[in-house]
Amino acid sequence: MVVVSCLDDILELLPNRIMLRFFFVLRKKFDHVSTLHVIHHGVMPMSVWFGVKFTPGGHSTFFGLLNTFVHIIMYTYYMLAAMGPHMRRYLWWKKYLTTLQMVQFVGIMVHAFQLLFIECDYPRAFVWWIGMHAVMFFFLFKDFYNQSYSKPKVRARSPQPETTEIKDITYKNGSLKNGFTNGHTNGTFARSRTVLPAGN
Repeated sequence: MVVVSCLDDILELLPNRIMLRFFFVLRKKFDHVSTLHVIHHGVMPMSVWFGVKFTPGGHSTFFGLLNTFVHIIMYTYYMLAAMGPHMRRYLWWKKYLTTLQMVQFVGIMVHAFQLLFIECDYPRAFVWWIGMHAVMFFFLFKDFYNQSYSKPKVRARSPQPETTEIKDITYKNGSLKNGFTNGHTNGTFARSRTVLPAGN
């Protein structure tokens, strides 16, 4: 199963897949190229290769088996979606697929990190490598889930500031547009603010 998972990730590196992503960017289809997408397809082929090369079989097969199972369900969803709009009524389970992917990473975390507490002849570096991949992908998928399926939180709107308009009045020399002056306009007392004596 790990070999199947490894082959799946290596197929991602084929020129047609790379060109497809290149054309997504050229066509400005940035919604097809997410952070999750870039990290997954950039990191996983190398990680799986290291696992198959240095720790084949045994403990390493669990995440490959689980991941292959999830990919079968995921590609079934993609196949149904590609069949056209008449299949939309059968695609109600997309958010549950994302949930299944997050559950997968929790399972991989538990399976990987159990070796920190159980004596096993498995390299500690790979325990941390697999476990931290699962943590990283869990949070990337959680972020994807929140962006895709959670309703946006509505913030309470703050009241708009009130604006006061001052009518266009012809003012005398020395008068300001707001109607207040220093108390004098051409020798006559103009409208002014009441000033209270100090201390009151």
